[in-house]
Amino acid sequence: MTARALSSASADAVGLVLVRPPRALGDEAFFFQLIAGMQSAMSSALLLQVVESREAEIELYRRWWAEHRVDGVFLVDLLVSDPRVELMSSLGLPAVVVGGAGHHGELASVWADDYAAMTSVVEYLKSLGHRRIARIAGLGSLLHTVRRDEAFASSVVDGGASGGVDGVVVYGDYSAESGAAATRELLSRGDRPTAIVYDNDVMAVAGVEVASSLGVAVPAELSIVAWDDSVLCQHGRLTALSRDTFAFGARAARALLAVVGGALPTDVEDVLPELVVRGSSGGAPGA
Repeated sequence: MTARALSSASADAVGLVLVRPPRALGDEAFFFQLIAGMQSAMSSALLLQVVESREAEIELYRRWWAEHRVDGVFLVDLLVSDPRVELMSSLGLPAVVVGGAGHHGELASVWADDYAAMTSVVEYLKSLGHRRIARIAGLGSLLHTVRRDEAFASSVVDGGASGGVDGVVVYGDYSAESGAAATRELLSRGDRPTAIVYDNDVMAVAGVEVASSLGVAVPAELSIVAWDDSVLCQHGRLTALSRDTFAFGARAARALLAVVGGALPTDVEDVLPELVVRGSSGGAPGA
């Protein structure tokens, strides 16, 4: 008989597992704000574990639940077809999917509209006259990356009254190294873009540094937009999509506590991120 079956008392803890190299976590301001928001809305402890594979993550959930270590978990970085969704249901483990609109099964979910947010960025750049727009994306296996891909492709193909746009996507892994390498590749092309949208702040800051090293002036020759505003963006005066990540985390925590308490799962759409224009974006060269 498992430890879970031997006790019905609350563990007074919830879990969050992140799949990434441990050193990479220190660069991700988004998760620090998210976790701070989660903790602000809970008296329960937050059990955080960093693992290097999805298989290790799944095994950890099984062990936590069997050993009565947690009362529920947050699921982040949802895949398009994610085995964790079915696992939570089969285990009976209360869970909230953070950012999984339409792919979270019967689980509770708190999410923001990545499609609409990406569309707003491309339309902003088009309004400035940009017709060669690139995107340096995150991991292609993640659901939010796919949604952003779809929006980017639709926006650059459907030029509408403002005309069509050439768009290209290069994939990274959210690290400064991948952002720098992708930027260097794009700016080395004969038809280099006049604007680049980055899927996080770390890659965008690295992109600014690469542009400077190549003698490409920002924003006179290249506009840069970052996803998820942060102190890095604010200090670097980068145009960025901004949302209250702390409040987003708090909403996710309240949703999980409700499910743990026996409430029916809910599907909560968060506030649409707002584009904050700073010094890294401007009119396209020659526009």
